[in-house]
Amino acid sequence: MIPTATAALDFARKTAGAMRDEKAELRTRALTARKAAFETHGAVAGRKLAAHGLDFLGVRPGITVSGFAAIRDEIDPTALLDWLHREGFKLALPVMEGRGRPLRMRSWTPGDEMASVQWGIREPRADKEELIPDVLLVPLLAFDRNGWRLGYGGGFYDRTLAGLKARKPVTAVGIAYDELEVDAVPHESYDQRLDWVLTPSGPICCNKN
Repeated sequence: MIPTATAALDFARKTAGAMRDEKAELRTRALTARKAAFETHGAVAGRKLAAHGLDFLGVRPGITVSGFAAIRDEIDPTALLDWLHREGFKLALPVMEGRGRPLRMRSWTPGDEMASVQWGIREPRADKEELIPDVLLVPLLAFDRNGWRLGYGGGFYDRTLAGLKARKPVTAVGIAYDELEVDAVPHESYDQRLDWVLTPSGPICCNKN
């Protein structure tokens, strides 16, 4: 029997609710796993990221890489960004424009004075040039080998990636502890997939077939 429009809408709402619950449950587990990984590895994890660099992408100095300023127990990409700067890459960091809006990327150099905003996030100051990155380094709570990523639930990076990819080719690289890999991340139609994930153990090319 073909469902009525009302029945289909009701099913969609229930499905969306189940997806939110599934994501929330995974988010809780991932936060615990990330805290444990941070306590186990500390700053060593960030240095291992820098040792791998971005050679696996086949990119050359001169392109723009957007990183992020780690908060709480996120893996810290600072050492990697320092290495990229020394190698001649242009760097940017994200700036929040408000709830429901994509991030903007502003020029950043190690040692720059930063502005502190909500949730303890540090951003480049307003006088910095806006850049469109070629490579976007993305924080996360969990990832799988198919490129699906679990974030904090605000959708900032999903909107940002969608907008950037509409303008030019962009490579999305998740940055994470090895312990945050899961078999499958629940995802919805608006979720954006990663091309790679870089962990302290090395880069993982995501299967997007």
